[in-house]
Amino acid sequence: MASSAEQLRFMVEKSIPFVAHSGVQVHVLTRGHARMCMPLEPNKNHVGSMYAGALFTLAELTGGAIFLSSFDRERFYPIVRDMSIRFRRPATSDIWVEVRVSEDFVQTVQAEAQAQGKADYEWECELKDADATVVAITKNLYQLRRIGS
Repeated sequence: MASSAEQLRFMVEKSIPFVAHSGVQVHVLTRGHARMCMPLEPNKNHVGSMYAGALFTLAELTGGAIFLSSFDRERFYPIVRDMSIRFRRPATSDIWVEVRVSEDFVQTVQAEAQAQGKADYEWECELKDADATVVAITKNLYQLRRIGS
């Protein structure tokens, strides 16, 4: 399961062509912690703010980053069950997201997935602009599934 920080960063930033094109950058990716940035360019919409799909992508991608850095990839895989996004104001700069989950959280979710074959888990993300103003909030529902179930 061990991967270098560079390998994890590459998997998040470059393994999905759409994400690679968006220019997402991983700034922190450690066990239980992901901090990422979506640049305004090339993600502008027709009015000069960030495209709504880019904001959604950043929030969703953070879930994958947390999975890669925190969960046992040899025993489990994640799926997105549901996400909602509430837009608060136009995003007119690069956008940041930061997610933290505790070791207890990871172990609890993995134990349930091991016992039941799957386990739901959720969190909220705040997407923030360069001035740390919240531009959107997402609610994210993922499911960890045991490989072979």
